[in-house]
Amino acid sequence: MSAGPTHGMVLAAGLGTRMRPLTNTRPKPLIEVAGRTLLDRTLDWMSGAVVQNVVVNTHYLADQIESHLRLRTQPHITLSSEAGELLETGGGIAKALPWLGTAPFISANSDTICIDGKTSAITRLAQHWDALAMDALLLLHPIEKAIGYQGRGDFDMGSSGALTRRSEAPSAAYVFTGV
Repeated sequence: MSAGPTHGMVLAAGLGTRMRPLTNTRPKPLIEVAGRTLLDRTLDWMSGAVVQNVVVNTHYLADQIESHLRLRTQPHITLSSEAGELLETGGGIAKALPWLGTAPFISANSDTICIDGKTSAITRLAQHWDALAMDALLLLHPIEKAIGYQGRGDFDMGSSGALTRRSEAPSAAYVFTGV
């Protein structure tokens, strides 16, 4: 079994509008929860899963994120500026592909907090990757165990592990974590 992806991307370019007024003067990835920024939590989570090289995209108050990241030594970080326009998830990842390479990589929203067990969820996700059977692998969480989540869920899972989107159904059993 391989050690898993060594490259990752942290999506940190959003405007953080739902977190106002906290994000009026700082970007959402730099909001602290229990003494650590959301961004540091995500980078530590990736680093713990043997991700060695991470691209962090920036847009809103990018100078604060850049300044904050100068203090980090692990993992190796490359900044991808979206100063001209906000590219959203797909556009941000497409712009970062030259740094991510051609091998599988892990992408994570900068505001996902996970309470892990003995083995981190991101490590377990990487261990389940099967390049012959998958184009993508999503980290899902049972909706009834998601702390602070008020939505209707995103996916249901069949017995084979295949996912179906909630679509018009009133609810789904799993929420997508952004990883």
